[in-house]
Formats: sequence, C-alpha cells, structure tokens
Amino acid sequence: MKTYIHREGRSIIIFTCLLLFAINVPLYLYYPGIPFAIGLLLSAALLVFVTFFFRNPVRIKNTDDPHLLICPADGRVVVVEPVMENEYFHREMLQVSIFMSPFNVHANWYPIEGDVLVSTHQKGRHRGAWLPKSSTENERSLVVIKTPFDATLAVRQIAGAMARRIVTYAKEGGKSVRNQHLGFIKFGSRVDMYLPLNTDIYVETGDIVKGNETILGRINATKDEQSK
Repeated sequence: MKTYIHREGRSIIIFTCLLLFAINVPLYLYYPGIPFAIGLLLSAALLVFVTFFFRNPVRIKNTDDPHLLICPADGRVVVVEPVMENEYFHREMLQVSIFMSPFNVHANWYPIEGDVLVSTHQKGRHRGAWLPKSSTENERSLVVIKTPFDATLAVRQIAGAMARRIVTYAKEGGKSVRNQHLGFIKFGSRVDMYLPLNTDIYVETGDIVKGNETILGRINATKDEQSK
C-alpha cells in the first residue's frame, strides 16, 4: 500500500524542519559535544513523529452494495448506542464513535455515497476526545449526508485536548463520494456517526477499525423512517 504525506501536513513539516535547523546550528557551533548529540536525536525523533502523523495511505474500498457504511476514520470504537441527537435530527439516532490517538491516521473519509445537505463548524472547548461530553462541548464540525435511497445520516468531527484545527472538505450542495476524504483533524480527535436506529452495526465497543477499509455496518432505513 502506497503512503504519501497529507497536504495538511506539508507546511507543518517544512516549518518543523526549519525550526529544528535553527535550533541545532547554534548547538553545533557552541555545544558540539553531548548537548548537540542529544539535541540532534530529539530533533530527529520529533521530525519522524510529525511526518508519521501526517501520513496519508492510499486506500480504495470497492463495494457493490450502496447501503454499506465504510468506516470514516482509524481508531478504536468507544460508543455504539442509541442517543438523542439535538443538533440536526432532534430525535433518537444510533451513535457510533471512533477515538483517534496521535498514532492513528487522521484523515477522514466519506462513509457512503450521497448528497451533502449540511456542512457546519462550531467553536468549542478542547476536552479529552474520549469523554462523552466532547460530542457537544468541543470544537466540532457536522456533515449531514442524504443517500440515493433517501436515508439521512451525519458525521461529526470532534477536536480533542491536543487537536487545534478541524479541516472539513465537505461542502453543502456537494457530493459524498466513496474513497474520497471528508476532512482531516490535527493532533488527536474523535469522529461520531449518527445513523438510523435500524442500521445493522458490524463493530463493537473496543474494536480497532481502519478508515475507508473496515465495514462499519449496513443502513436498512426507508424514506419514511428517515423523514426529518
């Protein structure tokens, strides 16, 4: 599988290189012994981590079933339960949440084909993304998708304690297309999905999943069941 550097990380990696160069040149000139060696090792470790964080693996998932949900993010499933969703649907939906550690791929993919009805961003706190209240109190974006078979679902990107920027590529009136990125969250975060209650879910709490690779479930909702 080919892996590239995500476009969201290119400027950060360049800045990191310049910063580390500016730090290590004086160390070499004035402290050429052990201090410089330690600084060089720490700089190399930081650069490797930043580059690793912004990796962008090429993943293509092909399926003939338009009802299948493909996982939108890497990480660990932390919630699978019915909840009241009060930001858009104002009714009970099935929530599936994925927590991404700093070591996961942080690109987010569209989970299903459809039309983007809503794409909004809200400022908020930066609590730990594993906390239940992070879904409604943290900085977040909401993308609502209507499928060709008239089911409606939502994907919420949530910033965590380390995350300071959510990038959402989805635009209202645009298309949700399989194998394309919905967005990117920088430095630790979470993704929630809000699905019809009768969706078949193929994962459980604690499962490790991969974005645009793991099949999350299958939507069985009809148009009447999805009327807002």
